[in-house]
Amino acid sequence: MAALKVVKKEFRQRIRRALSSVSDESIVEQTSNAVKTLLATPHYQKAKAISVYLSMPNGEISTKSIVQDALKQGKSVFIPYTYKTANPQRDQPTSVMDMVELLSWEDYESLKPDSWGIPTPSAESLAERRNNFGEMGLTQSKEMKPPASNLLDLIVMPGMAFDSSMGRLGHGKGFYDFFLARIRQHGERWGAQRLPTLVGMALNEQLLPGDETVPMDATDYRVDALVTGDGKMHHP
Repeated sequence: MAALKVVKKEFRQRIRRALSSVSDESIVEQTSNAVKTLLATPHYQKAKAISVYLSMPNGEISTKSIVQDALKQGKSVFIPYTYKTANPQRDQPTSVMDMVELLSWEDYESLKPDSWGIPTPSAESLAERRNNFGEMGLTQSKEMKPPASNLLDLIVMPGMAFDSSMGRLGHGKGFYDFFLARIRQHGERWGAQRLPTLVGMALNEQLLPGDETVPMDATDYRVDALVTGDGKMHHP
């Protein structure tokens, strides 16, 4: 496990170096290509409720136009909110991620950037937002009970690196992997649920060449498809 952490750290450093030379103009162009492809997919078009990561100011595909289009299309849009858990259980991270509903485009524009520059809902607004299980507020503050069920049809995911087998290397916090594990556990407890479709978004520089693979363990989730900055849709 310790050796895997070292390998993952080295991969992240390698990708950060590659991304440091990508121009703002290239990211804008790659974002346009990738978003156009995503919006044309059946995964997106058929989805009634989607989760979308809100992008950092640089170094990844921007999702702003995805949010704008989804709201325009009348889809329910959920965005990440991370917070510290009051009483973490054994093997549970001290910080976790929920998906909470974005209320409107005006709501999006009112979000304030966090320390990473990512637009984030205020803590005061959470009680008025649905989470992805259909309840109000954060999920970790209460026991999830039926008839609550996962609302999401599609999760648009970020990552540091991806490979041709749809392997994904995150930023190291484990937010998405633990979030997906919770969805799966809830489904197994209250009646089998499929996971939402997982689609990664990546700059060309974040897709590993050839048969090279990202380091993964049993807790890491693969995406179902990947859209890259050249506008291509990749499948396993």
